[in-house]
Amino acid sequence: MRNLTDEVISYVKENELDKLLNAEVAPVKKGIYASVDPKEVAPFSPEWDDLVRLHKLVKMRKVTSVLEFGCGYSTVVLADALAKNEKEFGTFVRANLRRSNAFEIHSVDDMLTYIEIAQNRLPTELKKRVFFTTSPVRMTTFNGRICTEYDQIPNIAPDFIYLDAPSQDSAVGEVSGISTRNPDRLPMSCDILKIEHFLLPGTLILVDGRTANARFLLTNFQRNWEYSHDVESDTHTFELCESPLGRYNRAQIEYCLGHEWLDCRARRIAPGREGAIKTDDA
Repeated sequence: MRNLTDEVISYVKENELDKLLNAEVAPVKKGIYASVDPKEVAPFSPEWDDLVRLHKLVKMRKVTSVLEFGCGYSTVVLADALAKNEKEFGTFVRANLRRSNAFEIHSVDDMLTYIEIAQNRLPTELKKRVFFTTSPVRMTTFNGRICTEYDQIPNIAPDFIYLDAPSQDSAVGEVSGISTRNPDRLPMSCDILKIEHFLLPGTLILVDGRTANARFLLTNFQRNWEYSHDVESDTHTFELCESPLGRYNRAQIEYCLGHEWLDCRARRIAPGREGAIKTDDA
């Protein structure tokens, strides 16, 4: 159990996230099997440090659309951040950027119960920007490696992806007798790998825990991702650092991340190394 910092508490209060979730601002204590026990179906209390991180990232990067794997308190917080972005930048985005799903969050989950809980948590003013996909999860392979995949993924082009699902107990089936339905196994999703070639330069992926899954992504990505692991928070980030695909992608990057991002990333990509992955284990 990590104590909440004054910075986290202050951010929650200033942005009224505690009122949004109708929850006490307190640290969460989990047992060692809490995240892998299929009998643990009751939602945990909000993990405020994680939620603040998500809210700040979406605001700081002026994110326009979110793809979320696994719904929960995060869905509500991400929707709130998008609503604030729309209030501040909506007119500009709609007039200048090609974003057909502007200020929307699309969340996929295999557990209908959790989707219904997340839907009921959403205040009326946020419901219009949140779209849920219920999809089974199956054992499969990617490049010959055993992993899991959702049957359906929302058909959007996100500039922020949050990976926090599926649970390892969700996947049905086996491959060569192997499944993730064992408390000693690890979540191993390949969904983002399947859509990597569609993602736009400037896209950011945040993986919450799931270190083995993050390393699986790291070893299978083909494009120029800049990777970082924050050990203290146990979060992983992947940022797609490539030159813009065209004028609309350039306009989006300049709006979201600024001219400096383009200049800095161009210097950090060595000639002939567009597919390289740079790592920074913080």
